[in-house]
Amino acid sequence: MVRWIIFGIVYALLTAYGLQAIKTIFKYNWVQYVFIAIALLVLGNFIFQFVAGPEGRVLTQSKSYAFGFLLVFMSFNIVVVPILLGEDILRLIFGVYDKYASGKESLYIPSRRKFVSQLALSLATIPFSSLLYGMYKGKYDYRVLKYTLHFEDLPEAFDGYRITQISDVHSGSFDDRNKVAYGIDLIKKQESDMILFTGDMVNNKAEEMHDWKDLFGQLEAKDGVYSVLGNHDYGDYVEWNSEADKHANLEELKQIQKDMGFDLLLNESRFIERNGQRLALVGVENWGRGPFKKAGDLKKAVQSVDENDFKILMSHDPSHWEDVVVHDDYHYHLTLSGHTHGMQFGIEIPGWVKWSPAKWRYKYWAGIYEQMGQYINVNRGFGYLGFPGRTGIWPEVTVIELRKGKVS
Repeated sequence: MVRWIIFGIVYALLTAYGLQAIKTIFKYNWVQYVFIAIALLVLGNFIFQFVAGPEGRVLTQSKSYAFGFLLVFMSFNIVVVPILLGEDILRLIFGVYDKYASGKESLYIPSRRKFVSQLALSLATIPFSSLLYGMYKGKYDYRVLKYTLHFEDLPEAFDGYRITQISDVHSGSFDDRNKVAYGIDLIKKQESDMILFTGDMVNNKAEEMHDWKDLFGQLEAKDGVYSVLGNHDYGDYVEWNSEADKHANLEELKQIQKDMGFDLLLNESRFIERNGQRLALVGVENWGRGPFKKAGDLKKAVQSVDENDFKILMSHDPSHWEDVVVHDDYHYHLTLSGHTHGMQFGIEIPGWVKWSPAKWRYKYWAGIYEQMGQYINVNRGFGYLGFPGRTGIWPEVTVIELRKGKVS
């Protein structure tokens, strides 16, 4: 209850400053009333969905959109607040100075300047419009990102080998079948030798995949389609009637992946062979830092793998790579992860800037990284969760080409 009271106070203060900017510019009362009505509607919908709404802790699409609209509205006010607050401080300083410098008996604070409010509202439209775009267009604005990685000990038979990676489908969030089908077609058009899915097929329940099973079942590759589990796949974030129901849900999800033609690796490995040479594909269950499930067992997964094999590891959470994989006795040439989503918000301009709030939690949060001669790619995710959109961090299909030799 306390946190809701604090949230209400913060929301009211932010809205009050937004209203002040509106009042300074627009002298028509109806504009102010519309702003207040929107503020109440957004807040009321959010409270209904998260406090009185159905499905308990389950993050439904309606809850996701309620949170999205709240975030959009608050982002508008958050930009306005520091500008108007800064002006208020200056107004107070000038008023106090004028009172004592001129010997006036009363304190006179100058009125707000219209251009300052205009500046605040103009700047506030940037995150406002960006987040709205992310909700209605950006979340399906799929990007194909291609990388070429060189390894001196890559078997010659695999020189030029192509891997397509997808991650974090979160099928329970999807609301546009045609857009998802377009994303699936992009994956198929890459015609890679192998397709790897690195976890989080659903938000919580296996049934979320029922409407999408036929689309993802279209994915095929010459050397197969392989997958691992992510933290959301275990059903840990919802309340179950019994442990048996939770177990049955996980087993159903495993069967769905099997029906789609995905070879789910549960702390296991597979060998891909060409011309008498091979590479080892290793897949571990989720292992995450802090409160996240630690079901991944790297030692078990590589029981049949030789130390000198060229190894590709699928592990959902990049913190596993940072905390465990890099320091393991075995050398894992390439690790593929997801999990972070790049926070679904940020700014990326190749060769210039790469920023997201995700970097405050994860050192390795999006793209290719190298440490101790080992590489990791952190996929930004195919789907979305929580905020029903993507702004600046677009849904990703990764294509990695393996080349033998040093970088030229």
